[in-house]
Amino acid sequence: MMKKSLVVYSYDQVAALRLFITFFVLIPFVYPALIKIKKKHIFPLVIVSLFGSGIPAFLFTLAQTYLESSFVGILNSLTPLFTFIIGAYVFKFKLLKSNMIGVVIGLLGALFLTISNFKGNLEFNSYAYLVVLASILYAISANVIKRYLSELDPIAITALIFLLIGPFSGVYVYTTDFIELYNTNGGVESFIYIVILSVLCTAIAGVVFNKLIKMASPIFATSVTYLIPIVAVFWGFIDGESLLFQYFIGIVFIFSGVYLVNKKVY
Repeated sequence: MMKKSLVVYSYDQVAALRLFITFFVLIPFVYPALIKIKKKHIFPLVIVSLFGSGIPAFLFTLAQTYLESSFVGILNSLTPLFTFIIGAYVFKFKLLKSNMIGVVIGLLGALFLTISNFKGNLEFNSYAYLVVLASILYAISANVIKRYLSELDPIAITALIFLLIGPFSGVYVYTTDFIELYNTNGGVESFIYIVILSVLCTAIAGVVFNKLIKMASPIFATSVTYLIPIVAVFWGFIDGESLLFQYFIGIVFIFSGVYLVNKKVY
């Protein structure tokens, strides 16, 4: 969907629109969230809004204009690994060796599955570092949520995150040539893709992500990135592609890794 939206709009417009639309969707939940927050929650919320949503939105969209989606998926699978390292060495969370083993097994499964299903050329260029940086920021954000925002419910966290960055994103979009592009051929279609991306992959997925962190751990929540290649294989099968034996090997690795990751931590 992101590739479709980039056909008409620039990477910064897509990122800003995604943040603003998500904020707009979550407006009904803002007031109930505001009455729940305390002074100690403000700084962590600012960090999470910037590191978990704001900055990565622009990094991923810019990288997507120069990299294959499959390659971006491979790099994004580093997020659980960074989450483990930052949680253990920065936030001093007590983690099990089995969790680290699970992260590595899941990463291997995601790499195996993605590369098996990859139809382009794996080219590493400087834009790949943007995805790596975004993955590190995601990892920091996930650990901050677990450490400092566990008192808040997932919907409140998500609504407050986008309250902090959504309005500014909307103002930025207004200063660009968005209206002119919207009225061009394909402008409406690309905008619809951004709306779908915002509602499903940002607003709803954000609430689910924060819920997983509260229920289990940041590592388990970020390990959902391992499921992206499985979804890609599923849609390929729907489109008539063959299910190769190595796909099942990759899937077994991923689910085994996720199981080990979810063993009691924190």
